[in-house]
Amino acid sequence: MRYTELYRSLAAAAVRGCAAREGRSLPPQLGEPPLGALTEEDITALLDLGRAWGVKLYRFKRGHKDMPRVKQILGFLRGVQPESLLDVGSGRGVFLFPFLEAFPAVPVTSLDLLDYRVAFLEDIRLGGVDRLTALRADICAWPVQEKIADVVTMLEVLEHIPDVQAAVTAAVRIARRYVAVTVPSKEDDNPEHIHLLTKQVLTELFRNAGCDRLHFGGVPGHLILIAAIGEEA
Repeated sequence: MRYTELYRSLAAAAVRGCAAREGRSLPPQLGEPPLGALTEEDITALLDLGRAWGVKLYRFKRGHKDMPRVKQILGFLRGVQPESLLDVGSGRGVFLFPFLEAFPAVPVTSLDLLDYRVAFLEDIRLGGVDRLTALRADICAWPVQEKIADVVTMLEVLEHIPDVQAAVTAAVRIARRYVAVTVPSKEDDNPEHIHLLTKQVLTELFRNAGCDRLHFGGVPGHLILIAAIGEEA
């Protein structure tokens, strides 16, 4: 795999974070400067080290931003210019990595249930992306104050959650301006998909949560919902 196919800066951050976590030493010119101060040669040197250490650089392969559903959400976010983002179920970074690249100054909190995914994102933070916070938490039971994030994204997530109403209610409580959702638009053979969330079902879920300013769209295979919260409604 060629390094040009990667989110190079994020991959370099992960290598630096891995070094910090595992107690590996880095040359000062690679480990000490802010991530944004590294040259292209420095980043290549870090990626070479990561490859030698067995860091899974393929996780940073580009292409996700060209997925229709990701493009739609990024386009919406460019229009509203969020001041902060909560991304629920960041998973493999399909949306998160393009967002971090497209919005280089926006603080992001990522929630995930899986320890290894949180640890993966924590390496990126340790390596220099300090506006990224990765937490292991369940959105349905996350004890945080109301309105802590400008926008909440729940992309390809709700269909996995047993208590989907609790997840929607929490997202509406946490978001100051918008909740953005994508879900599969038809049945599939993924055993982890426990709900088929139609427009009618999502409308009922959000109305039960006190939000009825809903805009629906879609791309092949996926339903997209933007819910306006508070003054945005």
